[in-house]
Amino acid sequence: MQNDRSKCGLTEQGKGIYVDLIPKDMYVWYEDNWQHDEHEHLHARSQLTFVEEGYQYFHLDRNIYLVPKNHVIWIPSGLKHRVVSEASQVKLMVVLFKSDLENSFFQDIHVFPAPAVLIEMLRYASKWNKLLTEDEEQAIFLKALQTSLPNFCKESNYLQIPVPGDQRLLSVCNYINNHYTINLKIEELAAQSTLSIRTLQRLFKKETGITLKKYIQLIRVLKSIELIDTKQHTLSEIGFMVGYKSLAAFTASYYSIMRNHPNRKY
Repeated sequence: MQNDRSKCGLTEQGKGIYVDLIPKDMYVWYEDNWQHDEHEHLHARSQLTFVEEGYQYFHLDRNIYLVPKNHVIWIPSGLKHRVVSEASQVKLMVVLFKSDLENSFFQDIHVFPAPAVLIEMLRYASKWNKLLTEDEEQAIFLKALQTSLPNFCKESNYLQIPVPGDQRLLSVCNYINNHYTINLKIEELAAQSTLSIRTLQRLFKKETGITLKKYIQLIRVLKSIELIDTKQHTLSEIGFMVGYKSLAAFTASYYSIMRNHPNRKY
């Protein structure tokens, strides 16, 4: 049996050190109120995480991935990751697979909105929560779910926050994260980086794949998702809190990133 100190179905043997004592090929772990410890860990299983309530930030390599409500993330085996969230409640399911199928999809990280059929499949699979014994139906059902994942995936690249390796660019990102509520000028950002405006813009696009303007927009929209989750503010208030002067400007920016309109039921 597993103890109370576990993560993704793994048993903790030391701070941030987890071992896989599960004999099964596939394992379901459902948590009604996820508690984060933010320790980095890895395991020799691929991982599908479905966020049913709240949101999570996954730190993987040099990127941060936001997984909001009703989204899933696929993480190949052997990748170090840590998870953080300030959501009031995180309800999620983790499905761990020891073996992957012959498809390039399973070798990369993917974040995408879960279609209705996948959500229902995952909810059905919750009946095997933390089951350690073999179950024929579970094995067949989860293999079918795994097989269908590439067909369900409509990639959400907009939920990936690039983290540059250049310290000068990293200082700019940190500045944006701390001042996204105000009208940021390119001159301010160049001063933070000690680079010329032209050099900053060129290097930032080269390292992150997006422009500074797009990065600011991305941070504002992702921060708005956190505020929407609190259920304490109107959309107009949230738009103002993340740096927009009108609800129309906020909703247009939100839609350009998230491909849907913001709402309190997000």
